[in-house]
Amino acid sequence: MKFGVFLPISGRAAGPDTLMEAARSAEAQGFDAVWSADRVVTPWQIHTSYPYSENHEFIVPPDRPFLDSLTCLAFLAGCTEKITLGISVLVLPYRHPLSWTRVAASIEHLSKGRLIMGVGVGWMEEEFAALGVSFKDRGRMTDEQLQILSRLWTEEHASFNGQFYRFQDLAFYPKPIQQPRIPIWVGGEGSAAQQRAAKYGDAWFPYFVAITPGELRAGYDNVLRLAAEAGRDPRQVRLTCCRPVEVTRDPVPQDESQLRGNPQQLLEALNVYRQIGVDHLALQFMVPRWPERMEQIERFAREVMPHLQGDFTK
Repeated sequence: MKFGVFLPISGRAAGPDTLMEAARSAEAQGFDAVWSADRVVTPWQIHTSYPYSENHEFIVPPDRPFLDSLTCLAFLAGCTEKITLGISVLVLPYRHPLSWTRVAASIEHLSKGRLIMGVGVGWMEEEFAALGVSFKDRGRMTDEQLQILSRLWTEEHASFNGQFYRFQDLAFYPKPIQQPRIPIWVGGEGSAAQQRAAKYGDAWFPYFVAITPGELRAGYDNVLRLAAEAGRDPRQVRLTCCRPVEVTRDPVPQDESQLRGNPQQLLEALNVYRQIGVDHLALQFMVPRWPERMEQIERFAREVMPHLQGDFTK
């Protein structure tokens, strides 16, 4: 099982020195990827329920810096050598596909093939309104974009005629180094996201605040069934996910829907994830201050991760 760690691209610590430290230390510690979150604007008033925190409130205050996701990955492409650079997840309806696919292909080219594109439909109605993008059409817009990117990245003469996007006979270079395209990991947790991953994705890439391994596997089994129904080889769609994690010093009561405990407890919990077929786990260490977060990341890399990347079994 592979591991990634979320980058500090938001909050008071966000800046070039912290980003370089985070990415280079993750690379040195043996993490397989670093992950960048996505935000375009943060309204002062957010009434949309946030699906990725326990209290359903957005976790970054509007007066805190929130760096652009793709810009951060472009910066880190020149600061790292081998670690994979990922975005979790790019909200596709916020950007025109001819624009962001060019940026992504450029990052992938400059990083020598080290980019993974996590993609999603978005969740914040207020952000859609600010950008003048239809919230109710976000799923259909995303589906069209997922069709478009494969054409741009694989065809010499690319054309598309959809409801939201239209273009004829375009050249698009450079093509991705990774073949046949930059990996597309489809985010989202519900049935529509599972169907989208089954039809278009190289992986299902949900973010769950709380879920048991059995529930996660059941969702993935549905993705595999839908992929077969769509005429794809289900083996083409991998199981990946994002989870919040907390590394404690002492043992704590265990809840299989949470990743919280001392290194031995996390080792046992995460071995179950490996047993159900999770290929990559992107971890968000839930510590507000960066120095304390770095300490937890280092403990995890030193005391947990090597056993799961090797031949550990419970």
